[in-house]
Order: sequence, then C-alpha cells, then structure tokens
Amino acid sequence: MKIHEYQGKEILRKFGVSTPRGMPCFSVDEAVKAAETLGGNIWVVKAQIHAGGRGKGGGVKLAKSLDEVRAHANSILGMQLKTHQTGPAGQKVRRLLVEDGAAIQKEYYVAALTDRATQQVAMMASSEGGMDIEEVAHQTPEKIIKVFVDPLVGLTDAQAKQLADGIGVPAASQAQAIDTFKKLYTCYMETDASLAEINPLILENNGNIKALDAKFNFDANALYRQPEIVAYRDLDEEDADEIEASKFDLAYISLDGNIGCLVNGAGLAMATIDTIKLFGAEPANFLHVGGGATTEKVTEAFKIMLKNPKVKGILVNIFGGIMKCDTIATGVVAAAREVHLSVPLVVRMRGTNEDIGRQILKDSGLPIISASDMADAAQKIVAAVSGK
Repeated sequence: MKIHEYQGKEILRKFGVSTPRGMPCFSVDEAVKAAETLGGNIWVVKAQIHAGGRGKGGGVKLAKSLDEVRAHANSILGMQLKTHQTGPAGQKVRRLLVEDGAAIQKEYYVAALTDRATQQVAMMASSEGGMDIEEVAHQTPEKIIKVFVDPLVGLTDAQAKQLADGIGVPAASQAQAIDTFKKLYTCYMETDASLAEINPLILENNGNIKALDAKFNFDANALYRQPEIVAYRDLDEEDADEIEASKFDLAYISLDGNIGCLVNGAGLAMATIDTIKLFGAEPANFLHVGGGATTEKVTEAFKIMLKNPKVKGILVNIFGGIMKCDTIATGVVAAAREVHLSVPLVVRMRGTNEDIGRQILKDSGLPIISASDMADAAQKIVAAVSGK
C-alpha cells in the first residue's frame, strides 16, 4: 500500500522528523486559502499522486504570489501527470500540497527499507539527493552508503554517524542528521513499512535538517494492525480491477499483454507468466485465486480479466493440492457459461482429482482446450490468440 506525500509527512512529524509546514488541498480556492494561512511570500504547489518524478513531469511549481499559487494550482489540479513511474497513460491529479518554500543549501537522500537481496533491514543514504537519485544508483552506486540494522538493537548512533559522515553532513548539523536517521528507522519499524524514504532530505541555509519529501510503502500483510495507515488509502490512485479483485480475496495485478492468467499459487502464477513470455507472448495479468477458490471466486476472476479489452485469450493453470482439480473445473465451466466466454480458453490441471476435472471440462460441451503441461498450455494459448 502507498500513500501521498502529505500523508507521509504527517507520519514523519508524529515521529519527530522536521518537515516544512503544508496543507493538502482539493481545489484551486483551497490552494490559495492554504497559502494565505501559511503566510510568507514563497510557496510550493505540489501534485499529489502515488508516483515519483512529479517535478520533472511538471507537477511541482514554485509560487511567489497568491496569483501564481492560483495559476499553478489551476494548471496542476486535474492534469494527467506523466512520470517515469506512472507509465504512458499518466495519473490524474486530484489533490495538491501547498507548503512553505525552503532555503536549500544541500539535498541528500535517506531511506529505510527491506533489502531482499540480503534479507536484512537497510538504511541507505546519499549525498546526491533530489530528482536524479535513480541515475545515481545506476551510474555512481558508490555514492550510496548502506548500513544493515539488527532489528533487536535498532539503528545505533555509530551507524547513523557513519551515514552522516558518508554523505558529508557538516559537523554543526550532524547531531540533527543522526537524530533524523534514527527517527526515520523507528518510523519504518513501527508503521510496518517496507520503504520509508526522504528525498530530498535538505540542509537549510540555517543548518537545519528537514524532510522536503516523503515516500512510504507499507506491507499489506501487516495492515490489520495499522488502522490509522489504512485510513490514508486513496482508491483513486489504485487500479479499479485490483480493488474489485481484493473484495473476493483474489491477488490480481494488471499487466500489459493480451493473455489472461488464472492460477492457484503465487509461485506457479509467476512461472506461468514466464512461460507465456518464453513462447513470445505477453500476459495481461497476474491472478492468484488461492487454495480455497470457489465457483464464485473463479467467476469473478473471469469477469475481472474480461473487463480488459486487451484480453484475447485465457490460460487457466491449476496444481491440485489443497485445491482439487474437479472443484476448479466446475468453477471454470460455471464461469465460462455465466460470462458467455467468447475468447479462447486453455486449461492445464495437474494433481488431486485431475482425471475427474478433465472429464468435467470435456463433458461441458464448451470449446475448452486441454493442455498436458505448462509448455503445452502456453504454446496452445499463444497459438490461439495469434490465430494459428
């Protein structure tokens, strides 16, 4: 689960991390009112979407008058903002953040994250914060400093100082930087985040350390114990089909291809996607129905896949362990009939009651193509959607 920048800053402030003053806005008039309330003579108007690169995409503007605040808010609010993280379609801007301008002397990067490569919690920092941090990671990775944290101990003063020294924080500001790093780590742990990122973390002209941006990803499996974070969820930023799938306990992710996939088991679903790509086609989705798929769940899965106009065929790949093949076959037949399936359907089933399942498919009278193994299934659905 992701949240907006202004929400991330609210969380950071709860843990004692300094941020600029700011107010979320949902209209142009609210943006102007926010600037008036904040006071001063310079503000930043920022698009709020669940993606990075907003500045490069034209979603962050500096305003030196209330008229400029109004003009920037009017141009940003409602725009289809395209960044390297939104994809070519972009994301519609429905919220703004208006906040105080900052006197920036230096921009840094810092993040707490789950490092899957080492299976450890990592704190990362760089002297090269700002909009081009991805390029830094690729071209000059030596500029990114990492320390690995023992969760039973937490981020130590020595580790935090290692980060501060490594990115060149001036001596006069090191105590504040160390304090900020430790608070960020605590925030990461206590909110069940998988990523807590500040980019940029700035050194102001007066020597203060401040979080100028905030990005959080949260472990969806831990949200049951984080109701305050669940309340931040913005469904407008999420894929409508993924939201619908979650209502039926289906793990669904939209992809860009034309072959719908219905699989039981996350690992098998990934392998199915890889096999489709191996034979020269592209999957339209990741869809894991779980070990307790009912006829209703399978039917809803078909409906969700077929909402996508790109889908030209469906591959069902089932390993019958907890989920028996005859149960899934019954669900597939019922679903195909209910949705009046008009695209090719290939089914591969192995495991418990697979012979019974195959017979159910055969007796259905539906034009279902049976496959013996994954390679056979992938080749048959690729051939079917290409008209071969």
